[in-house]
Amino acid sequence: MKCPFCGELDNRVIDSRVSKDGMAIRRRRECLVCTRRFTTYEHIEEIPIMIIKKDGRREEFSRDKVRVGILKACEKLDISMNLIEAFIDDLERDLRETGEKEIPSHQIGEKVMAKLHELNDIAYVRFASVYREFKDVNDFLSELKSLLSNK
Repeated sequence: MKCPFCGELDNRVIDSRVSKDGMAIRRRRECLVCTRRFTTYEHIEEIPIMIIKKDGRREEFSRDKVRVGILKACEKLDISMNLIEAFIDDLERDLRETGEKEIPSHQIGEKVMAKLHELNDIAYVRFASVYREFKDVNDFLSELKSLLSNK
């Protein structure tokens, strides 16, 4: 590991700990030349999940894109960021556990809608209106009727 201060390769590990989320190892190091200390993180390198879009294009799974969609749906509602982040963590873990390298985007959309349905009806309808591409008020009313009949 190269020292970020002097560029030397000689250093020693002073302390190693598992990160709070358990997904990385935090190492505290000391350069043997300049004696300055620095921290490194060791992460598992994961194979990216490819998402097959509706039009057939493929792109890498993006937590940020999922987060933006959920945040828009939850805007001005009493849903904590911790809950949203935990859901995104669970979603990504579920996707990785399938073992599939390519996943259709509709599977992700349906999982997000199911979770939002559990959390908050308003967030669910907001997300569904964009995800299902409601064309007019009738589409919106149809979804609301479905929501009300399932209560």
